[in-house]
Amino acid sequence: MKTPVDSKGYVRQVLNNNRFAVLATVNNNKPHACLIAVTVTDDLLQLLFATYKNTSKYTNLTQNENVCILFENRNDKKNSKQEITVLTAFGKATEIKTEHSDALNTQLLRHPELNTFLSSSNCAFFRVNVDAYQLVLGVDEIYWWKINS
Repeated sequence: MKTPVDSKGYVRQVLNNNRFAVLATVNNNKPHACLIAVTVTDDLLQLLFATYKNTSKYTNLTQNENVCILFENRNDKKNSKQEITVLTAFGKATEIKTEHSDALNTQLLRHPELNTFLSSSNCAFFRVNVDAYQLVLGVDEIYWWKINS
């Protein structure tokens, strides 16, 4: 496994460039993937998102905390080859109950257009404590940033 000198810098760039990502969960050996509006903490160690409580996503998260979140970063500039960076965060998701208003405010700063959804009484907030990031810059360029290792 390669570790680039500035893997944290690459991770920060991809996370800052993307407001949405694909969340992968599993329950009863059945995978589920869905789009989420995500917010990263300044230290890059936690990702925040919300979901309605009456969804498969919520059920899966409360039954199995293991998740991965995939971010895609494209460079589609004219007259240059298309470059795609894929970043996957691996971690454990827990529902935020005690700091609900803090999570709401943090999400609203990044996603103000979701005010109605985020303010709903049926909305639950989750925090993913990231264990590792996998950064894919190309077919043979795969790097890891493992937290606390």
